[in-house]
Amino acid sequence: MAVVLLLVLSDAIPVAAQSPAPEQSKSTQPKDSEDEDLINPDRPGIADGSMVIGAKKLQIETGIQAEYRHQNGISEYTLFFPTLLRIGISSRWEARIEGNTFTWKSDFDDTTSHASGLAPLSLGFKYHIADSEGARYPSMGAIVRVFPAWGTSDFRTQHVTGDLRLVADWDFAPKLSLNPNVGVGVYEDGQGEVFVAGLFALTLNYLLSKNLNPFIDFGLQVPEEKNGDASVIVDAGVAYIVGRNVQLDVSVGTGVNGQTPPHPFASLGVSWRF
Repeated sequence: MAVVLLLVLSDAIPVAAQSPAPEQSKSTQPKDSEDEDLINPDRPGIADGSMVIGAKKLQIETGIQAEYRHQNGISEYTLFFPTLLRIGISSRWEARIEGNTFTWKSDFDDTTSHASGLAPLSLGFKYHIADSEGARYPSMGAIVRVFPAWGTSDFRTQHVTGDLRLVADWDFAPKLSLNPNVGVGVYEDGQGEVFVAGLFALTLNYLLSKNLNPFIDFGLQVPEEKNGDASVIVDAGVAYIVGRNVQLDVSVGTGVNGQTPPHPFASLGVSWRF
């Protein structure tokens, strides 16, 4: 389900699925001092935001996601725990550890087979390039990830892969914001073949209140596998902030093009800031 164009960044950022949410400018929060201190995670949407969590802070964003696929007479059910650990380094940098962690998969055709194991993790950084200067100038950032060849059981990969994305937060109206992401990735497909893909994602957020944020978004990857078609995923959901440091979220979505996206998927999540 990876989603998500070669970029040149002014601060000499090195070039680096999946995931598939409001990030400090992902939602259009009022700019008073109290509201600026609310947690603002990168989940649950497909696109990520441009802001970092700040120096000496720790944030974990996790959940449970269920996916269904049907192809060539075979039905596949997958359950996993997408998790992102964010470690604040400075006002512009954060370290990131991200992956689908423990995963169960069941295939059903004439027989039934099951597999479980650890999916590969990525190591990466987010860099905040520029602050927003009103509706005309969005906040900008960049995210780089590297996936070592790792994993267990059927989920092990054979090659080092990664991606680089330019991300933005655009508060174009009082209660509306857009999160465009654009980038390039080097991935491994289901046959162990390495390929280069263009990435694009877009999240539209509507801020009902400072704590409640419905959203819709979509992700595009071209191609979805070596010599494959484009994959397109759409989803919708809502995030709710409890207090200042906890966010709950729920989302549902489906693939609308390609063979690799789920049809459909559902996710529940929680994010904590420490």
